[in-house]
Amino acid sequence: MKTSKKRVLLIIDVQYEYLDGGLPIVDSDQSLPRIHQSIQIAKEHDIPVVLIQHLCPPGQLFGEGGHTADLEETLLTLPHDQIIQKRKPSSFSDTTLESYLKEIGCDTVVIAGYMTHMCCDSTARDAYHMGYDVEFLSDATGTINLTSPQGTVDAHLLHDTVLAIQSSMFSTVLSVDEWKNSLE
Repeated sequence: MKTSKKRVLLIIDVQYEYLDGGLPIVDSDQSLPRIHQSIQIAKEHDIPVVLIQHLCPPGQLFGEGGHTADLEETLLTLPHDQIIQKRKPSSFSDTTLESYLKEIGCDTVVIAGYMTHMCCDSTARDAYHMGYDVEFLSDATGTINLTSPQGTVDAHLLHDTVLAIQSSMFSTVLSVDEWKNSLE
């Protein structure tokens, strides 16, 4: 079993807000099984798994104590090492993530979860700027159709654009199968 890197798999914001709430992830029926698979692969290779949960005040999207803020049920049944809660897009902002990564000697973070263009992207960029290598799992991430005053961007285009930007500097972008093969 090869691995000179000390990886940690981050499962970012796989919560019901994105599955049956107000911000439905496009094709979550495809990305969610790949997220679950990435956890199983991580555990086969002794890679720690951290579940990241976004929380906001009650009554808002991701409102603390509400169903849509809950982590997806299957995640909680799969092996994981920590749950870290956050209130901003980056999993590093005002959390214990960086101290945990330093404590275990991590040099590479692996990104899976939701939303590609916001929380996954922010976390990957912050990790890169902190000196970590970043592996971004293309088919174990997903996003929404994004509507703003400038118009609507299709989720597939948005996802692919972020992956292109990530691969241009910040991350090594891999499918779950490619990631698994890189660990063999």
